Amino acid sequence: MIRIRQLSVALIGAALLAAVSPASAQDKLKLTIGQRGNWDTAIAQLGSKAGIFKKHNLELELLYTSGSGETLQPVIAGSADLGLAVGTQGAMSAFAKGAPVRIVGAQATGAADYWYVKASSPIKTLQDTNGRTIAFSTQGSSTQAIVRAFIDEFKLTARPMATGNPAATLTAVMTGQVDVGWASPPFGLKEIDANQIRLVARGTDSALVRGQTVRVIVANADGLAKRKDAIVRFMDAYRETIDYMYGSNPQVIKDYAEFVSVPEATAKRVRDEFFPKTLVDPDKISGVDALVKEAVTLKFIDKPLTEQQLKELIQIPPRKK
Repeated sequence: MIRIRQLSVALIGAALLAAVSPASAQDKLKLTIGQRGNWDTAIAQLGSKAGIFKKHNLELELLYTSGSGETLQPVIAGSADLGLAVGTQGAMSAFAKGAPVRIVGAQATGAADYWYVKASSPIKTLQDTNGRTIAFSTQGSSTQAIVRAFIDEFKLTARPMATGNPAATLTAVMTGQVDVGWASPPFGLKEIDANQIRLVARGTDSALVRGQTVRVIVANADGLAKRKDAIVRFMDAYRETIDYMYGSNPQVIKDYAEFVSVPEATAKRVRDEFFPKTLVDPDKISGVDALVKEAVTLKFIDKPLTEQQLKELIQIPPRKK
């Protein structure tokens, strides 16, 4: 009888440990993120380095992609929990086609992306791109939407070309495979300072970009339903990381400089000159009506999304008071 009681106590103890362990263990989230190295796409990296996501009981697995199209597909397939820096109109397009996509946060309102040419190029302005090729990252990306907007707004006959990430794009520009390349700081700043490339246009030259949320954070609809608590905690940690990135702690600049292999002065320049805090505010999708209208004009969607569809698509967890 004594042995049976001892065994029962042991079993009860094991059951209690089993019940407690999942709650205390860190939840793992797999993220796909467009464009490694941009200040606005480094939030998960910098927050993890600072221990912020761990504080919110989260462990992140980060997978970087060449652009929105590559970022979105794993989320649609359910092999990634969240996709960051997905083109807003690409997300709308996927949703309109029945993909299980939900927007859980804004990722970039406005954009620091820019377009450039070799220093020796005769192209000086966007109007000089008629009949030339102009780069964007991947299909469904915000850079594709911006290039389409350039063409539509300025009545250009330039030919869009998918070139992948900034490094691949620079190679394509320098070898004459594409006339106008794209990049986002810090990439290309060294080449601009060395007069190897010359800026032609900024993303904000397009009315589509100014004051509008061009990139978003997305989740799989089924994953959001099943793991809502973890995703809500992710957004809480994401907000806290942004506050940290724009605070007075110099460690964030050191960590970002190390992450992208640039001098700390360059890292600080990237934040202070190109990425105001309002750009990375995750709490509001700005310019929704204009974005929907442009999505139809640019043929991302066949017809405008209804108010009910937008309510279903955009499900941003509220900020804690």
